[in-house]
Formats: sequence, C-alpha cells, structure tokens
Amino acid sequence: MFMYVFSIVLIVTSNVIYNVCQKSTPANANPFSALFVTYLTATFFTILLFIFNKTDKSFYESFSNLNWTSIALGVSIVGLEFGYLMAYRAGWQISLGSLVANIALALALIPIGVFFYKEGFDINKIIGAAFCVIGLILINK
Repeated sequence: MFMYVFSIVLIVTSNVIYNVCQKSTPANANPFSALFVTYLTATFFTILLFIFNKTDKSFYESFSNLNWTSIALGVSIVGLEFGYLMAYRAGWQISLGSLVANIALALALIPIGVFFYKEGFDINKIIGAAFCVIGLILINK
C-alpha cells in the first residue's frame, strides 16, 4: 500500500517542480541548451542512484534486459520537455497548460489501454471521460 500511494505522491510532486521549472526557464535561453543541462543533471542522479541500488547484476550486465522502449522513451521525453517549454513560451498559463495537456493525454490513452492492454472501461469511466471533454471545452472558452 505504501508504494501505491508513494508513487503517486512522487509523480505529483515531481510534476509540480517540473512545470514550475519549465515555466521559469528564461525565454531567451536556447531550449536545447536547457535540455542538455537537464539531461546531464538527470544522468548524474541516475548514475548516483544506480550505485545505491542493490542488484545482483553489474552496471554493464543490467543493460542486457533492455529493449527498444528505453530509446523510444528517450525520444518521447525530449518531445515532452520541448513541448512544455514551447507551450509556456507561447503563453500557456502554468495553471492551464499542464491541465489541458494531461486531460488530453488521459483521453488519448483510453483506447490504447482498452485495445492494447485489455483494460476495462465501464460506465463510470465513460462518464468521467465525458466530464474531461466537457472540462476541456470549458477551460478553453
């Protein structure tokens, strides 16, 4: 139960920090310089955390279980980071940009969850999704 709650708290906390940092990145900073420093920092902390993560595999052995998803995730993260930075530079408010993007994301993931991962989608979820669509319409008016 701890990890069930902790993981969501970590996501929300990290997303708050993420969006504040994206919104606060200087408008005249080269977005790719900002991303470069971001990923250097992430690389440093990932290596540091790897050192403290106790596993039965060495650093190099741990790569043997990876597949194409790590590369695709890296590409998608660059798109995500660049998209948020450009959205805030285009004038999206911090209180709305992330909200609109995350609602749209949730709606886009519904068919993927249903068709590719065989997740259920009952009447309560349909009603909730409808409210999301209504919310998107109201927010953007």
